[in-house]
Amino acid sequence: MNGTTLAKAAVLTVGISLTGTALGLGRDLLLARYFGAGGGSDAFLVAWTVPETAYVLVVEGALTLLMIPLFSAALARGDDARAVVATTLPRITFALVVLCAAVLAGAPLLVHALAPGLADPGLAVTCTRYTALTVLTFGVAGYLSAALRAHQVFGPPAALTLVYNVGIVGCMILLHARFGVVSAAGGVALGGLLMVLVQVPAYLRRVGLPHGWHLGGSALTAGAVVPVVAYTLTRQAQVFVERFVASDLSAGTISHLNYAQKIDQIPMLVALLVCAVTFPTLARDVAAGDVAKARHRVEADLRTVTALILVSVAFLIAYAPQVVAVLLQHGEFTAADTAATATVMRVYALGVLGHSFVGVLARPYYADGQRTWFPVAVMAAGLGLTAVLATLGTPLFGAPAIAAANGIGITVAAVLLLTGLRRRVLPISVRAIAGAVGRLALVGAAACGAGLFAARVMTGLTPLPQAIAGGIVVLAVFAGLARLAGFPEIAAVTTAVSRRLRHDD
Repeated sequence: MNGTTLAKAAVLTVGISLTGTALGLGRDLLLARYFGAGGGSDAFLVAWTVPETAYVLVVEGALTLLMIPLFSAALARGDDARAVVATTLPRITFALVVLCAAVLAGAPLLVHALAPGLADPGLAVTCTRYTALTVLTFGVAGYLSAALRAHQVFGPPAALTLVYNVGIVGCMILLHARFGVVSAAGGVALGGLLMVLVQVPAYLRRVGLPHGWHLGGSALTAGAVVPVVAYTLTRQAQVFVERFVASDLSAGTISHLNYAQKIDQIPMLVALLVCAVTFPTLARDVAAGDVAKARHRVEADLRTVTALILVSVAFLIAYAPQVVAVLLQHGEFTAADTAATATVMRVYALGVLGHSFVGVLARPYYADGQRTWFPVAVMAAGLGLTAVLATLGTPLFGAPAIAAANGIGITVAAVLLLTGLRRRVLPISVRAIAGAVGRLALVGAAACGAGLFAARVMTGLTPLPQAIAGGIVVLAVFAGLARLAGFPEIAAVTTAVSRRLRHDD
């Protein structure tokens, strides 16, 4: 895929995915409006741990890291990708069915393990049994997505979050009055089914079904699968720690943490969409032995992600109360909920760059299908640090301590992955990446300071115009200072914009 085609694919993926992300934001707004931040919403969010984990495991994580290199290597050799399907899909489907049945049967034990102090465990069990179906549907959707992306088809995979949220939003709107928060859990189950259906036509056209199924000879051996699955689960386990510790705090704390994290993750999701497009190209470069191209691809992704994340973090820290008020303070979501969520959101924002770097840096470790345990060890170390800090800090500082522990743990993991990448996989320039992050961190701090000053000037305005005007201030200061600091991606964008403005004049 050449640069122009890659750019078009990135634009398509970002455009469709942003629509899905916007609908996901609408989903969270409805959740806050209909159910507020209390025992009912906490019960649903504990049940939501299942699809959250399944999504990371089989849509974003393990299946992506396992199957895209397999499909890409087969295509690079000129082989028929249906041969890969014949040997891998039966095993994966069987494992998914077993896991789905286990979650359905073990829902009470799972709820108790995740949140032993939950106010309404019975409601959480009911919701968990609905969301358990996503283990199967997300898995199939993730497999189809990996096959399509390896074939350079990005439209249907990009629509996954869109159709998923259509299911949830539709069920909540139609059924919330009758079934309460269980309507959201039913929507999760429906959304998972829609994720499969939206990809089937494109999959049948571009990949197709094999002429026969083979249970032997698959590259998906335990030695290849277990390290990737273990990595994905240790990464997701930060959420387990948060909800476990928060379940002993006052009702609504899990909801405050969830809403804050969801808002903070929006820029990260947008930034990582670029990597979703470039990963198949990275896998092919690695399969072809082109180390220079692979190194350049990873370094460019890291610089782009850094710029996108830090300008967003500057805005979110400066205008957290206004953003939360505009988005969530409606219906059952009170001003006290806004204050608690905004406080947590500011702390969470400090760890978003670490989360984003982990998302970028894990891919090269698995780009050639190698069986490495290093990312697992790194994530386990970060998880352990998160658990210790959250356990020690929560009695003193409450929910913000959980958010701080999350950020510290994931940032340590990101640093270890970055330094390990040079020694183990690609000869990237750690010094250059660290320099770019350092310069942009200073730029982001200055932009955040300008945003906070502007917020004080605009105290008489309502939250929405404050947030809009503040966003303009933060973006302008960040872009101007980043260009002065010589950051190439920012300079290219600002130059293109200025040329277009001169041309329009």
